[in-house]
Amino acid sequence: MSPGIHANHGKEPMSPPKKAGGKKKTGRKTASSPRKRPAKSKATRGKAARRPPGRLRRLLGRGLRLGLLLAGLGLGLLIPWLFWLDHLVTSEFEGRKWDLPSRVYARPLELYEGLALDPLGLERELSAAGYRRVDRAEREGTWSGSGGRYEIFRRAFRFDDGPQQALKIRLELGGGQVTGLSSPVGGGALGLVRLDPAEIASIYPLHDEDRTLVALADVPELLLTGLQSVEDRNFKHHHGVDPRGIARAAWANLRAGGAVQGGSTLTQQLVKNYYLSNERTLPRKVNEALMALILEWRYDKAEILEAYLNEVFLGQQGSHAIHGFGRASQYYFGLPLEQIEPHQVALLVGMVKGASLYHPRRNPERAKARRNQVLDSFAETGLLSAQQASAYKARPLDVTPDAGFSGNRYPAFLDLVRDQLQRDYKEADLRSEGLRIFTTLAPSEQAAAEEAVRQGMRDLAARGLPAELQAALVLAAVDTGEVRALVGDRDPAARGFNRALNARRQVGSVIKPLVYLAALEHPERFSWLSRVEDEPISLRQADGSLWSPENYDRRSHGEVSLLEALAQSYNQATVRLGMNVGLPAFTGKLEQLGVDRTIPEVPATLLGAVELTPLEVAQVYQSLAAGGFSVPLRAVTAVQTPRGDALARYPLRLRPLERRDAVAVLNYGLTQVVETGTAKALPGLLGSQATIAGKTGTTNDRRDSWFVGYTRDRLGVAWVGLDDNRPAGVTGSNAALHVWARLFRGLPLNPVSLDLPEGAGWSWVDPVDGSLSDEACDGAVQMPFVAGSEPTANSRCLARREGEEESFWSRFLDRD
Repeated sequence: MSPGIHANHGKEPMSPPKKAGGKKKTGRKTASSPRKRPAKSKATRGKAARRPPGRLRRLLGRGLRLGLLLAGLGLGLLIPWLFWLDHLVTSEFEGRKWDLPSRVYARPLELYEGLALDPLGLERELSAAGYRRVDRAEREGTWSGSGGRYEIFRRAFRFDDGPQQALKIRLELGGGQVTGLSSPVGGGALGLVRLDPAEIASIYPLHDEDRTLVALADVPELLLTGLQSVEDRNFKHHHGVDPRGIARAAWANLRAGGAVQGGSTLTQQLVKNYYLSNERTLPRKVNEALMALILEWRYDKAEILEAYLNEVFLGQQGSHAIHGFGRASQYYFGLPLEQIEPHQVALLVGMVKGASLYHPRRNPERAKARRNQVLDSFAETGLLSAQQASAYKARPLDVTPDAGFSGNRYPAFLDLVRDQLQRDYKEADLRSEGLRIFTTLAPSEQAAAEEAVRQGMRDLAARGLPAELQAALVLAAVDTGEVRALVGDRDPAARGFNRALNARRQVGSVIKPLVYLAALEHPERFSWLSRVEDEPISLRQADGSLWSPENYDRRSHGEVSLLEALAQSYNQATVRLGMNVGLPAFTGKLEQLGVDRTIPEVPATLLGAVELTPLEVAQVYQSLAAGGFSVPLRAVTAVQTPRGDALARYPLRLRPLERRDAVAVLNYGLTQVVETGTAKALPGLLGSQATIAGKTGTTNDRRDSWFVGYTRDRLGVAWVGLDDNRPAGVTGSNAALHVWARLFRGLPLNPVSLDLPEGAGWSWVDPVDGSLSDEACDGAVQMPFVAGSEPTANSRCLARREGEEESFWSRFLDRD
């Protein structure tokens, strides 16, 4: 081997020697003549050794390009999504407006010396208004006492005529009325005290969320700081998401072997409650974090905290969700938020973790344990001292036995409220604007009406009447037309068909007094002593058939007075009188007294072949009970905004009828129905001889039972029957009269007023021959007459007495 070959061992092969005269070099590489590469240094050779192989380099390049592409696509999608989330957050939060339920209030109880009120009625009023009975009334919304002496700490309240401050009062009752009203401080007498009204119903938004908005300035300081100490200690410093809190919660959960602590900030919780669903998915959690960051970027902490306080879920009342601390304070403690104590604050804060789990009425022990944990947290963070926390942990939960208010305690009455409000307000406004609606309902009288229906229907079933009988009851104030109580079902709490407002049934004999009223308006022709034939009568109807009414007892009674015909409810006499007066005059009376529909002018209407609801019957009789003043029935007195500004008032509207004299005379006739006629069992049922006016009503085949009666200050209408209109075996005196009596037995029985207006007067008469008589004459009675309808002939007794009187004066004058 030559030295040259040995010297090139391990290197690129050298090129063969060029031949002389060979071809010129072109620069093209060929397999047979490779280009000689320069020698590499040792460092260069090391880098070449570390460089990835060509295939790997290509894969890395593709991955890098794909990553950049995906990042670009991600940014392209994320940025618009962030813009959308920002729009969603700002548009809803800046214009945030919770749908607030309208609150419906009963009439406030006004106390004054001489007010008719007994202990049962007072305690019913206080219970309905959410007052708590205690040993000593030292806090607003409490009362103490029994029998005839009470102390009541009235709550502050904003009425439609202005705000009213809290006040402690001393009340004395005796003989069924208020005998003393004074201040415990100094003992000074008080003239008129108005208690805050009971909240009787709410008209909820369609999503059934119930809340009472609170402003941050009105929230107790301990609630603000305590909520942060328990739920989000870094609230003032984080930007919506708290990484340290997440890490701390993760570590605590890892150590506990389960979920014992959450890492969500208050802002994240607000976002979840306000914007998102409760599903546990990664996309929702990502959206929650992004939206929390946006919310914190856009708004200050105070706005976020106030929104949280009003949005957080804190319980369930039936189908209605309790949202916000304002409503929760009223729901659990019966107190406005600013009045609750630290141990109550701790309970509400503890319930944020799980409102159902720590519900204090359903799970009191668990709720107390959670409350005590929160009190310990308050002490740990310096919000309370250790001694204070220990003292509050020893306190009971101090939760009211029930809510103190309900979604709708009186469904039938609320139907009437809605009907009257819908003339002026849209349903959407009633469900979302947070209106404060003041009504005429009297809780003590409503409770008495409900008990009268419940017990009355049990009594009727025990006497052999159908167990499925239904009932309706309406109670109104005579002078104002205010509906004080209304029941639309044998089960007063039942929702659905409201018979007081919607059951159109034939009214039977309760319509007869209007026939007699139309007659009495013609004093030249009729008075209570006028005679009418109670004999069979047949009238041709429009279809050619004959209508021949019979009396209830299947007998005719010959010639009777108008007063007897009304008191005994004789059908044949009433029809004869009605045809004499004229059907247009009769139907005109119905229209004049408030029946807003066309009444057919046929003879059968004279006996009640007219379908009216119990409320419509009450409206007809309202004008009679008010002595000839037309007073529209009303359930609403005022409407306010949530802040207490007046939106509308519904004042008393009074319109005198043309012939008040005839109405006053008719009232006397209706008292005779109770004293001697078809309702003569009433005084025994009431246990009172108070003068009461009323009228029974029974329809064909004993399908419907009616009774309408009134005292000086209250009018009641009772109806009993079957929903399917089958014969029920009921009459006015064996069913509805008993329900009415059960109600009025528990109410003040002020005798009906028989005062006569100008144009009417009282006369002593002989009811047998219809002549004028004298108080000293046997059988003489005093009855009212429209001027011009009094008898002109003297009875024998009166003639004899006048003759004796004339003879005496003649002898006296002759002697002189």
